[in-house]
Amino acid sequence: MINGLHNGPALPGLLIVLAAHGALIYGLWSHRILVMPDEVVTLFVETITPPQLPQPKEAPKPTPPEKPKRVIKPQPQQLVSAAPVSSPTEPVAPPPPPAPVIEAPPPRLAGPVTLSAELSVSCPERSAPAYPPLSRRLGEEGKVLLRVELDEQGNVGSARVATASGFPRLDEAALAAVKTWRCNPARRDGQPVRAVALQPFKFVLQ
Repeated sequence: MINGLHNGPALPGLLIVLAAHGALIYGLWSHRILVMPDEVVTLFVETITPPQLPQPKEAPKPTPPEKPKRVIKPQPQQLVSAAPVSSPTEPVAPPPPPAPVIEAPPPRLAGPVTLSAELSVSCPERSAPAYPPLSRRLGEEGKVLLRVELDEQGNVGSARVATASGFPRLDEAALAAVKTWRCNPARRDGQPVRAVALQPFKFVLQ
């Protein structure tokens, strides 16, 4: 009975307190989330410029060395004597006569002319070689070929054996005979020149 009396009046008071707190909390919450339509929220953004760092100073460029000045030496002046100008009234010496033109003789071609035929064809004065008596007794026969060179007058300058007969006596008889011949000189462009020809001799016993 005593517990019932003490709990009866305390319960309504507790409910009232709770109701008051609930109303207070609701009012605060409604006031926080309620947004008036006429209010406009404006955000302002301010840009912060970062501080500028000091730039490194450029090193001064080295000054190029000055080029040495070129010293120009004075050129020595040459004294030139001017030729006197002759007046129109002064006599002028006539120019020297031109030197006579001396025609050089035509160059002579080196080397003798080789005759295409035998030497005897161009030799009006010729004699046959004498048969050596010893070669006759020994029965020596053969053919010898001589190489003969003529000078500008048609005389035999030199002769030698080109092909031997096999018997020296026959070769010597041919050389002795050809050296006595007189021939017509060979000509080149109308001028007499040396010539070379071959002359055969045949020794046959009858």
